[in-house]
Amino acid sequence: MAVDTARAHAQAVLRIRGLALAAAVLPAAVAVVLLAGRFTGRIGAPGSSDAAGWDAVRWVVCAVAALTLLVAGLTVRALRRAVPPQTPAVPVERAGAPELYRLIDELADRLDVPAPSAVALTPDCDSWLEDVPPTRRPGPRRPQHPPTAPVLVIGSPFLWWMRAGELRALLAPVVAGTAASADPEIAAARRFLRGLDACLDSGAGAAPGLGGGTLAAPPAPPRRGPAGLADRIARRITRRLLGACRGHAAELERSVAGWASEQARTVDYGLRIAAQEQVGLAYAGWDRLLTRVALPAWRLGRHPAHLNAGVVSALTELSRRDRLADGYGTRLGDRPACDLLEEPGAVDRAVSRLAAELFFGRPAAGAWHELEWADYPAEVVDAGWRARAAALQAALDRLAPQSRPGAPTLTRLLLRLAEGDGEQLAAALAAQLARTTTPAPLLEPDRTGRDLLVDHVTAMVCCAAVDTAGGAPGLDWLDGPVLLLGGVRRTDLAAPVAQAVEQGQDGPLRAWLDAAEVRLEKPVRL
Repeated sequence: MAVDTARAHAQAVLRIRGLALAAAVLPAAVAVVLLAGRFTGRIGAPGSSDAAGWDAVRWVVCAVAALTLLVAGLTVRALRRAVPPQTPAVPVERAGAPELYRLIDELADRLDVPAPSAVALTPDCDSWLEDVPPTRRPGPRRPQHPPTAPVLVIGSPFLWWMRAGELRALLAPVVAGTAASADPEIAAARRFLRGLDACLDSGAGAAPGLGGGTLAAPPAPPRRGPAGLADRIARRITRRLLGACRGHAAELERSVAGWASEQARTVDYGLRIAAQEQVGLAYAGWDRLLTRVALPAWRLGRHPAHLNAGVVSALTELSRRDRLADGYGTRLGDRPACDLLEEPGAVDRAVSRLAAELFFGRPAAGAWHELEWADYPAEVVDAGWRARAAALQAALDRLAPQSRPGAPTLTRLLLRLAEGDGEQLAAALAAQLARTTTPAPLLEPDRTGRDLLVDHVTAMVCCAAVDTAGGAPGLDWLDGPVLLLGGVRRTDLAAPVAQAVEQGQDGPLRAWLDAAEVRLEKPVRL
């Protein structure tokens, strides 16, 4: 059985731990035997012909034992001080979601496994169990108690997009994994492995990320002198132990996952197949919402208060546009899983704030301002366009003869592009943004100066359309900020802007502006 295989690999990890402990105390044990033989006169008695040789051996063995015990003590100290990082999540109390807890308890009862000790939500499209670290370590007078049941961490987009029945089916194999956490040997092996991981992370830092991974605090600066040497020794030993355990650890988790999946086949198996299709859809919608919609707001120091409700709107829009997703819209008549929460709006606010802090960090203004979706066009789309237009105007001023500032007009911009100054303008703009803009590496790839220039020229054109042609900023759930002319979204602006920037051919863009009745000579309001 898979559970027996998992237990066997857990025992192998514990044997490695035992061998490491034995290797640490072996020189000390030999030293004790040699010292006892010296005092009892059985090994190298005083006055015997071999006394000098045995005395030399005793000194060497005692020195090796002292050094080994010192290294072992430093390693154990490092393991005890290392704190395994916890996944950032929003805890959901039982009083705030009694129906959700009831669903999970009934699921655990049907699977005949311990129920999770708590539930938490994280801004990610994944669900997993996270063990609760012990508050106090067992000692001679504090025997080891059975491990606390793990916390069930649920990806918040699932709770808003999934129907209640789909969520139950999706969580079945995850909840089934609590049985492994209750096994003493598996739990002990996992604690040992987490301690080794945490010891290395405390020295080298943990890679940021979500989805079953963890986000650790930035690594502390390396210590110098004897303390630094002790840290390096402890990390080297820890790395060796992890290397010896790596294969068993991987097989342990693989066996646990296989066993949990097999146990869950008895619960809503057919519905789980359909729910898995929604997982991919939710992931695509969530990623697009963060990169296209949330990121422009975060750059301006505003965090949308209802990201999870927004992903429902985005996926509903995708279902309407994509013929492959036609059947998904019919699900919306069923009860959504977020109805299992007493106050889904408050929970959405907390998760949305956490998403901003995880994926973006601290805003330039120093504090976040909560944003409702109704205010997004004015506070994010229009404000973002004008901020980019101002940055483009500043780059134009730096390239002007004798650095003389000019009026922020499209006429001035198009003349510079037609003269072939696109490369210089892109370089000046990229250098300026590198000094003034906070990157968001978790959400967007590196962009070239030309890509940035296309974005900023588009923003200036949109500002001019709003100021002189009756345009309006708008929000598209899949594409983010959009320009509306006559109440209709304009999707034909990208090609003429790219042609003007990349080839210096401003004719198509001028034709577009003329057709939209945008006045080129009027200064843009920055």
